[in-house]
Amino acid sequence: MLIKRRRGWEIPDHLATPEAVFLDRRTLIGGAAGLAAGSLLGGRAAWAAAGDQALYPAPQNSAYTLDRPLTPERFSADYNNFYEFGTSKTVLPAANALKTQPWTLKIDGLVEKPFEIGVDDLIRKVGLEERLYRHRCVEAWSMAVPWTGFPLAKLVALAKPTSGAKYIRFETFLDKAMAPGQRAFFYPWPYTEGLTLAEAGNDLAFMVTGIYGKSLPNQFGAPIRLAVPWKYGFKSAKSLVKISFTADRPKTFWEGLQASEYGFWANVNPAVPHPRWSQATERVLGTDQRVPTLIYNGYGEQVAGLYKGLEGERLFV
Repeated sequence: MLIKRRRGWEIPDHLATPEAVFLDRRTLIGGAAGLAAGSLLGGRAAWAAAGDQALYPAPQNSAYTLDRPLTPERFSADYNNFYEFGTSKTVLPAANALKTQPWTLKIDGLVEKPFEIGVDDLIRKVGLEERLYRHRCVEAWSMAVPWTGFPLAKLVALAKPTSGAKYIRFETFLDKAMAPGQRAFFYPWPYTEGLTLAEAGNDLAFMVTGIYGKSLPNQFGAPIRLAVPWKYGFKSAKSLVKISFTADRPKTFWEGLQASEYGFWANVNPAVPHPRWSQATERVLGTDQRVPTLIYNGYGEQVAGLYKGLEGERLFV
């Protein structure tokens, strides 16, 4: 007898919010849902770059479902952390200055052969899919969005890391003329983040190039960013230009500024408060709701095994 055991992120089909309610792609693409004149779309010509129509919307991977409705685009698109363009949440106007075409990603470090590849070429090489993910910010707000992209594991396979590689270091762009936030001398630009190679190989780790059935707008970290849904959002670095494979654990942007609040691991845990606020609940964007925060943001069944034997590490902020 075949017994199907549901994964932690899966829910019964009858409990899922109907796709027609929250993912009417024709409505989204047509802009009829209130995105007048593309005001929330960011700087990629309202997601109408040549070739996008052939890539988006990508097929949805039905293995990645949600326990809540998607966050409406009008809320998530205008509430973003992107310190390169300022410290407020309304960074969309400033982020319009981000030039995303052409965009090259450099792969180096402990790999068989370092190389550079254009993001569009990379997309065509690995293919795209859509996944519905929860996203939990360390500031205790959350959203649920339909990311489009590809598993980070595909990029790892393409890079062919050597046996000495244990970690991956992610680096974002550096252009002070384009990004006013990078002129602040007290931040250690460029933004960097890191994962273990084991974390990068987990099925959930995702390279994002689109959202809501279209290519990624600037304020979300165009043209390519990371999504690590079981960790706090600052681990999901935006607008990546370099990915390096290393033997030593990289020092990350926020860890370098305040390690006691923003550690390397940064796994979501409601029982471990941030030094300045509780993580027990989270505010859902676009609603007045506060809901309980889930350990590993609800993905514990898939990722808890990554941290066996690391009891001495400070796995949560």
